[in-house]
Amino acid sequence: MDKLWSKMRIGNLALPHRLAMAPMTRSRAQEDGTPGELSSLYYAQRASMGLIISEGTQPSDDGQGYLWSPGIYTERHIEGWKKVTDAVHEAGGFMYIQLMHVGRMSHPDNTPHHRQAVAPSAIAPGVEMFTAKGMQEIPVPRELSEEDIQTTIADFRKAASAAIEAGADGVEIHGANGYLIHQFIGENSNKRTDKYGGSIENRARFAIEITKAIVEEIGAERTGFRISPGVPLGGIEEGEQGPEVYLHLVKELAQFNLAYLHVMHVGNETLLHEIRSVWSNPLLVNRAGRALENISVDIDNGVADMVPVGVWSLANPDLVERLKKGFPLNEADRTTFFGGNGSMGYTDYPTMKELKSQEG
Repeated sequence: MDKLWSKMRIGNLALPHRLAMAPMTRSRAQEDGTPGELSSLYYAQRASMGLIISEGTQPSDDGQGYLWSPGIYTERHIEGWKKVTDAVHEAGGFMYIQLMHVGRMSHPDNTPHHRQAVAPSAIAPGVEMFTAKGMQEIPVPRELSEEDIQTTIADFRKAASAAIEAGADGVEIHGANGYLIHQFIGENSNKRTDKYGGSIENRARFAIEITKAIVEEIGAERTGFRISPGVPLGGIEEGEQGPEVYLHLVKELAQFNLAYLHVMHVGNETLLHEIRSVWSNPLLVNRAGRALENISVDIDNGVADMVPVGVWSLANPDLVERLKKGFPLNEADRTTFFGGNGSMGYTDYPTMKELKSQEG
């Protein structure tokens, strides 16, 4: 794992190693979207990860899909995130806030304005979502007009600016996992006949225009982008042209000289290597279900420059030390992944130092 522990630059950041904390929804914000009281402690505990990518954070009321997810578009949101970023920086880490607009992956019961969700086309995802009333079928969304699209791009721009005001070192644009940007990429979720639908270039256009706006606002060195080729979350099917859409998108994103590209990888090795060949800046590769002993394989093989990890960092605030010293890892409690009050399953995972102190 020697390469895993070598130093790395992301944008303007000098990182101590090549691990990163992957974004993970935790649903512990206050009702208005302000980060919860324990969020500062949660992220600061994991500062040794070097680069922390926050949970998905909505750029607007329309962008919210889940209960208790954080926002970054009001003064209260900015004040709340400032406490988080200050705590992370004081503990020696760096933080990117992930901007996540869920699009159709929402329910009126879960949003502040209780309006119909928005999407590239008026097509429901065909899945259920957790609400305060329990699991409910996600209703048909409203198709965004071209004017709505420009408003949404402006929301992303404003949110990126707010994230920097809140002390974040940068933002990650969430173009993956079945959410709004991914819905424009998807073949079955985007049936538009205007310049945002149909051709390979048109399906990638929304992602590119959002990136352009954010780069203009905060700089390319503070901007990352996440994709998930082939991931069917949220009912997305990319079709036979899916890989071509991604290669076009990545080539276009490369022209912005972004801080990094983050790939949630689920198995198309050919596409991953093609992405690597056209992307010269830092590439983050997150392999779901990766065995611990293979954590550095992509770095060793030159496929990736950094490895974001999710559940392991959730359950082990001192993951870096545990890996370096060969200590066993805490098991994650999946029943406490989302929501809940207090520290249980959030800030109460013990470090090895705490465990040894208890044994002593």
